[in-house]
Amino acid sequence: MSTIDTTPAREAFSRQAPVFDAIDAANPLILWVRDRVRRASMRHITPGSTMLELNAGTGIDSVFFAGQGVRVLATDQAPGMVRELRSKQRTGLPLDVVELSYHALPQLAGRTFDHVFSNFGGLNCTDRLADVLRDAHALLRPGGRMHLVIMPRTCPWELAWVLQGRFRDAFRRYRTDGAPAQVEDTAFPCHYHDAADVLRMLPPGYDVEHLQALSLCYPPPHAHALAGRWPRLLRVLERVEDALCMRRPFRSWGDHYLLIVKRTR
Repeated sequence: MSTIDTTPAREAFSRQAPVFDAIDAANPLILWVRDRVRRASMRHITPGSTMLELNAGTGIDSVFFAGQGVRVLATDQAPGMVRELRSKQRTGLPLDVVELSYHALPQLAGRTFDHVFSNFGGLNCTDRLADVLRDAHALLRPGGRMHLVIMPRTCPWELAWVLQGRFRDAFRRYRTDGAPAQVEDTAFPCHYHDAADVLRMLPPGYDVEHLQALSLCYPPPHAHALAGRWPRLLRVLERVEDALCMRRPFRSWGDHYLLIVKRTR
C-alpha cells in the first residue's frame, strides 16, 4: 500500500491560486469544457439540493452551482485555493468552504449530500482513488449522484505526439506508476483512470447515467493557441465531437471524460 503524500500537488495549486481565475477566463477551451460539464450535470440537479465539491479550487464551479440554488460545500486541500474560494462567499449565496483533502472525507462523517462533484481531473492527483470513492460513497444519500471529470489513459491529442517523435510524452498516461505533472514549477505525480476502472472501484449499487468524452476531437485546454487561429476548423471538430462523444468506445476517451453515476442503494 502506497503512502499518501499530497504535499507537492497542494503546493503547486496553492501557488497557482492567485492567477487561476485569470488563466481560466482567458482560455476558451477551458470554458468550453466547463459549459459541457455543467449542462450535463444540471440535468440531474435541482435547486435546494446539496452538493459536496471535491478539489474545488478557487470555486468557479462552486459559485456557479450555488447560483443555481444548490447548497454547496466546497472543499480543497490547497490553502491558496481556499483563500480565493472564501473571498467569493457572499450573503445569500448557499456556499460553505472547508479546507479539506479528499483523503480526509471521513472528517465529514454524519453529513450527507445529494451530489458529489469533482471537475478537471483533480481526482487524477491520487493513486488511492478507490479509497476516495469509498469515502465519498459514505457521504452520498441513496438516490444521489457522483459527477466525476477524470483524465483517462487514451487521449488522441496526446497520442498524436508520436508524429512529432515525442514517444515518451505520447504514451505517458499508460504508465502504471503515474506520470509527472507540473504546475507553477512544482512537480507531482498524475494517475490516469479509465471509466471502466472507476466503475470497478465504486462500491456496489451504482448505475451509469451519463458517460461523455471531453476534448476527444475538440482541442483540449493545453492547445488553446488553436482557438483563435482556426475558428472554422474548431467548429468542424466540435461537430465531430458531438457525433462521437457518447458512443462506444470513444465516450471514455479524450483529455477528460464526464462520468455521472447514481447510487441506487
